[in-house]
This record gives sequence, C-alpha cells and structure tokens, in this order.
Amino acid sequence: MKTKNIVGSLIFLILFFHATLSAFSSNRKENIGTDSLALIITPPAKPQPRINGPLVYGCRPGHPFLYRIPCQGERPITFKVKNLPPELKLDPQTGIITGKAPFRGEYETLILAHNSKGTDKRKFKIISGDKLALTPSIGWNHWYAHYDRITDKMMREAADIMVSSGMADVGYQYVNIDDCWMNAPKNNDSMRVGPLRDEKGNIIPNKHFPDMKGLTDYIHAKGLKAGIYTSPGTLTCGGFTGTYQHEEQDARQFSDWGFDFLKYDWCSYGKIAGKDKSLEAYQKPYRQMGKILKSLDRDIVYNLCQYGMGEVWKWGGDVDAQSWRTSGDLGFELDRIFDVALRNSGYRQYSKPGEWNDPDYIQIGWIGSARGMGISKLTTMPANMQYAYMSLWSLMASPLIYSGDMTKLDKFTLNILCNPEVIDVNQDPLGECGLVIKRDADRFVMIKNLSDGSKAVGLFNRGKNAADVDINWSELKIFGKKTVRNLWYQKDLGIYKDKFKAQVPAQGVVMVKISKLR
Repeated sequence: MKTKNIVGSLIFLILFFHATLSAFSSNRKENIGTDSLALIITPPAKPQPRINGPLVYGCRPGHPFLYRIPCQGERPITFKVKNLPPELKLDPQTGIITGKAPFRGEYETLILAHNSKGTDKRKFKIISGDKLALTPSIGWNHWYAHYDRITDKMMREAADIMVSSGMADVGYQYVNIDDCWMNAPKNNDSMRVGPLRDEKGNIIPNKHFPDMKGLTDYIHAKGLKAGIYTSPGTLTCGGFTGTYQHEEQDARQFSDWGFDFLKYDWCSYGKIAGKDKSLEAYQKPYRQMGKILKSLDRDIVYNLCQYGMGEVWKWGGDVDAQSWRTSGDLGFELDRIFDVALRNSGYRQYSKPGEWNDPDYIQIGWIGSARGMGISKLTTMPANMQYAYMSLWSLMASPLIYSGDMTKLDKFTLNILCNPEVIDVNQDPLGECGLVIKRDADRFVMIKNLSDGSKAVGLFNRGKNAADVDINWSELKIFGKKTVRNLWYQKDLGIYKDKFKAQVPAQGVVMVKISKLR
C-alpha cells in the first residue's frame, strides 16, 4: 500500500509538472510578454469609436495628400470631416482622406466617427506650408527584425498587420524599408546580386522587390505611407547600392515610386569625406539631399542617420530634415536605454514641431540581435523596462518607429505600443522634449509640457528594487489642487495638492498626466 501511494504521488507530481509547463508554454504562445508575470495594464479598446492621432498635420501645397484617420472601436465605423478643404476627399467607410494638399494656410477641421455603439469627435488642423512632420513620425521599420532578409512580401505583410493589429487605429502610419532592397555587388543571397544601375543610371531593386510602385500602391491603398532607405556613399551599410553621384536621380525615382519617407544613412560616405571632420563635411551630403527632396512635387519626410556627428541636433533642421539620429544604433545598447534617453533629452532645446531628435527605434517583442543580424527572438528585456522604454520615447517627443517582427506581435507588445493616451503625449502639438530632474543615481523624473496646459510626468526608477519617486508642484511651476491620471492604466488616481508620489517598480515607470480640476 505504501509503495502504491508513493507511485501515485509521483504520477500526480509528473502530471502536475507537465500541466504547469503546458500552461506556461501556452501563456507564452498567448503572448503575455517576456515572462509569465508580465502584466498587461493598458485597458482594451472599447466598442464605441475613439478617434486618435495627431491634432495637427503638416503638408506642402499641391502635393499628394494621404491620411488615414486613426480610430478605435467596433467596425463598421462611418466618418465625416467638417470644413475639409475642397481639394481633399474623405472615404466615409475607411476614414482615408486623399487628394491634393490645399493652398497655403491653416485649416481647422472636425473629425466625427459613428458606429452602432456611439460617436466621437476630434479637432484636426491641417497646416499647408513649408513644414512636414509637425508631430514625430510613427510607424514601423524592418531593420531590427529582418535585416538583409527583407522582401516585398514581408513589407506588404507588415502593412496588413499594421491595420489588422490595431496599430493603425492609434496612429501608426509609416511602413518603412531599411537597407538591402537594392542590388549588391556581392552577397550570400544570389537574388540580391546584380547590376547596380541600368543603362540610364537608374537604381535597380533586387529580385526580392520586383515592383516598387506596386508595393507603395499596396501600402497607400490601406491609407498608410511608405518609407525607403539609401546612403550618400557608394554603398550602404549592408554593402548595397548607394546614391553617390546619383542623388537627384534616385530621389526622383523614390518620388515616382511613391515613397513618403527617406532614411539617409552615412555608411560608406565616410570614405568619401576622408579625414575632413569639419562641420561643412558632415553637412554636405545631407544639405544636398534636403534641397533635392524639398524641390520634389511629393512630401517626403527626411530622416538623417549619421549617429549624432557634428552635433546634428543643432543643424538638422537647417538642411531641411525632419528628424535626425542623436546616437549610434540602439540595437547595440538595449541594456542601456535609460542612458541613451538621458543623453538624448540633453538636446531637448532643439526639439520642436517638424524637427525631432531621434534616439533610434522601439525594439520590443520579437527582434533580431544587432550583432550578427540574427533571426528574431522574443526580447529578454524586463516587462517594466519595456513600459519605461515607450514612456521615455513618448515624453522625449522622439519618433515612434517600431522595429520588431510584425508577424509575431503579441498581446503584451501591442499593449506597450498601442496605448493612445501615451501616444498622445508623444504626438502633442507643442512638440517639447521632456525635462529631466534627477533624484539620485537610480531615480529621475521627466516632465513634458502639453499644449492643453497640463503636464505629462514620468517617474522613473532604473534601480533593481522598487522605490518611491515624487514630483513637487513647485518643480512643475504649478500650485493648488490638481487631477492626476495614470496614463498606462488610463485611470484617474484622484486629486492631489502640492506633490504626487508613487512607488515605481524596478527598472520601470509610473507615467501620469497632471491637469487642472475639471
């Protein structure tokens, strides 16, 4: 009898252990996050319409106009736009606005959305003039997921998922190709090797990209925008065709194909610049391309990728760029996102509408190792740090370009990427980069003034244990009773006077909005 009991106990323990493992595995497949205790704290979207996206939008007169109204809620949703300029047309079923950008001026419109569960409205100002990207660019780039494995099919798939996942409903709009879409003189993949240019000097995409115009048409049909990449050097970082001595020809080709965004990466241009480390040398290729892009009859948002050389934040806007990298590839520094953010926030005075400091992409979910350009794996970044990561980029008014594997998006990653209240902080029309106030080596606060007079505040703790972090009204230059709302939980915490304090998890954040009493 005793032996039977022991055997029975062992069988029970084996079955229990197997069930536990299966549950944990299922938990991972159900995509809870980087560990079994990761919390999904952003509430799910409600069935009634919620219009998201920027409150202000820049375009250039007479150029093609494309805007998909970001809106959560149960579909179908019917859209209307009051005071829409006559040059523009709204598809009421898709919420996609197309046409030609109106004459120079500011156009105050009102977007309305209706479904069987309710209605919503949101102001939307169109500014037709010289400036693009009046709020930071928000979208996806293939690099840190697919590197030199990228194909036309993957790009189309990413566009599909941007819509089906709900990312487009909170404002994500750019679907950007990075390096390796061109031919290379040599490569392990024979389909990426071939003539660099045709007899007329036109750049030739590799066999994985058989129809560039067809690709952008596919992306545009969803109301999304398409981005492309090149280098001012003879070759790109990956060893593919660069644009050296074909700058205008390539830019016009990108425009003819229908691209809306250009990432211009220094790469082999360093060999052309040689030992000349002058400011003029750093600016030369970027000034040249900026002038060309501005002369085109298409709006192409211009992103400088030259890793902060020559203090680019001081002159990026002068060469007609809309954003510029302030540091090296973040893929090599993902364990140091707090340091990268603190360094980037040091250039906050140069952040303004149409001119953004870019500390590189959001890399959560499934990403490939930057060292060796490996196949994507689920990030090992702690869940709390992922919240901090998205909070920092939003408070800094940095471009929100996700660079993970779109085919492996999980519930936890979407929870991080798609909180509309956090994204609203990033997209605020005032365009401020948050001000950092350090408490000690591990704790700091980041304060961002918002256009409605409220304050977005991140209470950060980079230490290995939970810690209290506070913010005093005197530091915010406000006084009296204020409403405090937790943006990640989308929950009002109550009325506070003089200060707010919270316990912040290890390597994490508490992100709040402090407003006058309603």
